[in-house]
Amino acid sequence: MKAVVSVIGKDNVGILAKVANICSEYNGNVTEVTQSVLDDVFAMIMLVDITKLNKPLSELSDSMTKLGKDLGLSIHVMHEDIFNSMHRI
Repeated sequence: MKAVVSVIGKDNVGILAKVANICSEYNGNVTEVTQSVLDDVFAMIMLVDITKLNKPLSELSDSMTKLGKDLGLSIHVMHEDIFNSMHRI
């Protein structure tokens, strides 16, 4: 099982590290990352293996939401099944 983590906001030092750190605190394994900076807007999508999480996905999502608020970013965590269902034609 995987989760999709998306991050959008004003670019700043350490965004990727802070998001990855929270993943590791929950025993989530970051398997893929893509990021871009357009002017000063940071955009990142991260795939996280959640098969060995030590807490529920909802708690990981809440921690990411809090981090986003603290950093002035929009951070969303979505289970891959929901992501795939939303993007299926």
